[in-house]
Formats: sequence, C-alpha cells, structure tokens
Amino acid sequence: MGRIRVLPDQVANKIAAGEVVERPASVVKELLENSLDAGATDLRIEVEAGGRRLIRVVDDGCGMLRDDALLAFERHATSKLRDVKDLVSISTLGFRGEALPSVASVSRLLLETRSAEETTGTRIEIAGGKMLRCEEAALGGGTVITVRDLFYNVPARRKFLRTEQTELAHIASLVTHYSLAHPDKTFLLSSGATELLHVTPVETLEERVYQVFGSQTLEDLVDIGVREREMFLPPPSVPPSQGVAEYGREPDEPPTRVFRLTGFFSRPQVQKSNRNSIYIFVNRRLIRDRLLLHALNSAYRNLMPASAYPFALLFLECDPAEVDVNVHPSKTEVRFRHGSFVHDFVRDTLRERLMESRPAPSFSPAPRPQGEPASSPPAVQPAAELPYSEFSQMIEDVGQWAPSEQDVPGALNSGQAEGLPQFALRPTAAPPQRLDFSAPPLEVTPGPAPSGKLSRRLDEHGEFPPESIPPPEMSLSVLSDLRPLGQIHESFIIAAGRDGLWIIDQHVAHERILFEQVMKQRAAGRVEMQRLLMPVVLTLTPEQQIDYARIADELHASGFETEPFGNRTIAVKAAPAAVSASDLEKILFEILETAEDELRHASLEDLRRNICASIACRAAIKINTLLDSSKMAWLLRALAETDCPMSCPHGRPIAMHYSTREILKAFHRI
Repeated sequence: MGRIRVLPDQVANKIAAGEVVERPASVVKELLENSLDAGATDLRIEVEAGGRRLIRVVDDGCGMLRDDALLAFERHATSKLRDVKDLVSISTLGFRGEALPSVASVSRLLLETRSAEETTGTRIEIAGGKMLRCEEAALGGGTVITVRDLFYNVPARRKFLRTEQTELAHIASLVTHYSLAHPDKTFLLSSGATELLHVTPVETLEERVYQVFGSQTLEDLVDIGVREREMFLPPPSVPPSQGVAEYGREPDEPPTRVFRLTGFFSRPQVQKSNRNSIYIFVNRRLIRDRLLLHALNSAYRNLMPASAYPFALLFLECDPAEVDVNVHPSKTEVRFRHGSFVHDFVRDTLRERLMESRPAPSFSPAPRPQGEPASSPPAVQPAAELPYSEFSQMIEDVGQWAPSEQDVPGALNSGQAEGLPQFALRPTAAPPQRLDFSAPPLEVTPGPAPSGKLSRRLDEHGEFPPESIPPPEMSLSVLSDLRPLGQIHESFIIAAGRDGLWIIDQHVAHERILFEQVMKQRAAGRVEMQRLLMPVVLTLTPEQQIDYARIADELHASGFETEPFGNRTIAVKAAPAAVSASDLEKILFEILETAEDELRHASLEDLRRNICASIACRAAIKINTLLDSSKMAWLLRALAETDCPMSCPHGRPIAMHYSTREILKAFHRI
C-alpha cells in the first residue's frame, strides 16, 4: 500500500484555517474585508471574551443569494476571480475564497444574509465544518456573521491564544486601521457593553484622524498632501538591464505607471517605542511590508534615534498590476513589481515634506493625570535615553542652579557684545530638585456668582489683549529672526522670537551645522584635511580589523588617511580639519565599534552618514562653553540655513518652542 494519501476535507480545512485564522483578530479581518468588498457603509463588530466566545460582524452590504450563500462555504469559491489573468490585477481585499470555510471549520458559525434581489433571506448554521441547517428567514438587507467558540474543536490552537485583553487589543487595532482607511464609512466596535470605537462618515482623512486620535495627535502630524511620481516602463523589446525599471512591460501594457502617496506622519520629536503607531495601506489594503517600513525609517535617518519610531498613516495608491498581494496566507505582506522605485518614492516624499515643513517641537508641559503628584517625572522618550556623546550626560546631573557673581548686571564682563546679559547658571551643592512650571487650568464657574459676575474677573493687572497674541509659529524657519538673550548653564541658548521663547541646545545645533557641512564636502569630494605631525597608531581587535578593511575607502573619502601598520595595527596620518587630535582615537573607535550586525547590513549611504555624524559630534561646541552674543547669533543664523534644523544627526531635538499663548496661560492672562 502506498504512503501518500489524499487528506479528508475536514483535515484540509483545519490545515487551511491554521494559515488563515491565527487568532480572533484574523477572523475579524477576513469578515471585515468581505464586508468592505460587498460595498458596506455601516459596519458593526461585537466581541466577547476577546473574541474567543463571540465575534459578530454586521454590515449593510449587497448580501448574498441563497445559492451563493451555500457555495460560499466551499473551498476556493469566490466571486472576485474568474481566470488566472485576474491574479495579476487584484483590486479587492479578498479573493481566495478560503476565509469562510476556514473560519467555519474551527468554530460554530451562523450566517444570516439577504440580497436586494430576493424577498427573503438565508440562515445557515455550521459547526466544525459540518452544516447543521439551512433555512429561509425574514431578514433585512446585508449580512450578519456570528462566530462562537473559536477553536473549540482544536484545543491546541485555543491553548496558544493570549489573554482576553491582548486579543481584544489586536482586534481594536485592526478595526482602527480599517476605519482610517475608509473615512466615508461607519465603524462601531463593542466588547460586551463597552463601546471601544465609534466613528461616523466624514469627508476628509484629517477629520477621521481627529475622530480616532484626538486634536493633540493631529497637531503633531505633518500632512503629506497628494504626491505623485510617474514611472516610465521600458518597451517590451528593451532588456530589463537597459531599462529604467526592473522588468520590461507586456506588449499590451501602458508605457507609464503613476504612484500616489497621501496621509500624515509625525514630526521627529514624536517618538514611539514600537511600530504600533505605523499604519500603512496599499490600495486601501492593510499591510506590514518591510520595504515600506525601511523607506519610512530611511526618511527619518539622522532625525530620530534608531531605537525610536514615528507615527505614520500612509496610503499608497498604484495600479493593481504593480503589486502582488498573493504572497502571504493572511494577505498582510505584498510584493511590488518595481520595489526600488516604490521605496525611493516613499522615502523621498516624506523627507521632502520634513524639509519643507521644518516642524518645531513645542515646549508646552503635558497636563498631569488626575491624582498624580506634581513631583512625578515626565515620561522619558527614547531620544532622552540615547547616550550619543559623553557631553550630553554632563548636563543631566545638574540639579539646582544659583547665579555667580559675574552673572549679576553690575558684573558683566567686557567680552559681551551689545551689553546682552549672559545667564550662566552654575550648579551648587544643594540636593537635586525638579521644577514644575506647569499651571492648572482655570476653572470658570458655569453659573453667575452672587455678585452677578463670573468667578474669574478682571483685576488691577488687566487682561492681555487677544488681538496682540501672535499666531503660533510651528516652523523652525524663524530661527534666523531670533534675538539671543543669553545662556543657561553655558549650554542652552535662550532667544526671543515673534511668538514666545526659544531654547536651543548649542551642542546639537552646532552638530547639525557641521554634519551637513561635512556631508556636502564629502559629496563634492573636497573634504578639508589636516596632516598630523606624528602618525597616531591604533591597535585593533580581530573584529575591528575586519570592519576596518571593509570601510577603509569610506574613511579615506571622509578625510582620514590611514594605512595598515603591522598585525592588527593601523597608522593614522591625517584627519578631517574639524577633528581635534584628542578626539581622533575616540572617533575611529566609535566608528569601528558599531555593532557587527549593523555594519553587515548597513548600506553605503548609512555608513557614510554614520561617519559624518561622528565627526560632527566630536567637533561641535561642547556644553559648559561660554558664548558671546555674536557667536550665539551666528549659530542661530547658520542653523536656520541648514536643510534640517529639527534634530541632530542622532535624533535629539535642537530647539524647543514656548509660545506666547502658552506663557500667557501659565500666568493666567488668558
């Protein structure tokens, strides 16, 4: 007897369910996609026990005829494909015909549906893949699918489910994703008696973002607008190696392809600890694509720490023939026909918008949750934990400051130009103390007070005229117009602008200036070098020697003249002009001590940027450095002329803005 046999349908369906139905959120995804393909405008999702006990999806779509409802539970039965040619141009969310039979094989499923073409509906009940009943029923238009006791007949799969809260979080995230992709539809998600999400149709994506995330998140986002890029395909007779694309077009294909990108993304100072705030859609399909994630990270390179992630809501629209969605069982991954073109388009678009907007981080203190003590430290963002240089660590140990004798008006030194005071505050031996500058919001009594006036009344100080409050300046383009006032601890520049107060970190500001200078010199092949009187000899580890052999050419192009000098030893004869001799050894070891995995997978451009960032960091103005007013003014002007004055090459913010409106609120003037 042979060893190979055909599996029974029941076993085959359970195997297919293992690929399609990973957890309750997978069921919700398949049912939601079917509802959207059916043209539904009102989708309601009910779950219990994190989806284990109950999942119900109600929609007002086109519904199904009785015969179609019966056929829908057959494997590979679908209304969205006709022949093999349709596979290369899929415009629907579902297409395989595996969702319903896979879900029905591992649960107790009830389907209630009615098409507008029939006067009565159809009710079908299935348990573990076996049909229990099929009958006519008086139903409204649309479809209702109820899934109970998920994995009741597959105990091993049920055992590997997470807690109810975790599974519910996955479902909530999924519904949130699709509500963002379809702002013209209603989505209602409820767990038991709790309503988790309820959004109604709106006209714009901006309004839907406001519905889901609120006004605070919307203020931190940059609108991409509508960006398009056209790609020309080579003619069929041109080999792919000679064309502009990876593959030649078919004889009946048009000669061009148009890619369109819309959505929102956050400013560099908005930093998340994971990718949960990244929402990417291709032709309105929710995906997790490595290519697009890499393009997003590349757009933020040298603007955000490598350990931090932005908030992004991206919608990529293209011809369905340009993307293959049939590469993953759950359809969460796609493959682009011209992947490098798509990657560069997304990266360049986001980078250009960041350069255009130059968003400035706000210095507004976040409101404290009710009941939290005033002394609680604020949440630390990933950038604050980045030890990009030893200079930044010195400032973090400073606690309480007291002015020194030379800081008082009568003791201004003669080196200060234009008579501007230098607020150089020096640390004392007092214990560390956190200062809380936040002010609780004013509470206005809704009803009239006994005097007939509101409880908040004018006093002898008067009210600040509303018309004199300038609109908030959220762009760093105003840096060149700032007037420097002085320094804090000889490390942070205080400057006044048309709208409020600015605080600039002098070290990272100069670091950004030098970084862009070195990058431009490197691109032009004119890096300024200084020859050393005596070569500096460095001893390397075996791993460092291998890394040195790989990046020796890049080191030379960046201004380092090095050569092997015996076993595991190199001699440095020249260095970039901006690098001091004392920092030379630190810079080279900082470059060589990059993680082995990062060096192995880093691109040439990434390596070049890392080298330039190390040079700029070591050559920049240090903290605890006294600057006169002319140097501070030059620093602000030079920073304003950079392409990206928002962040240093390692992702730390450069300038913080405290607007006039925020100052007035803190002093209870408005």
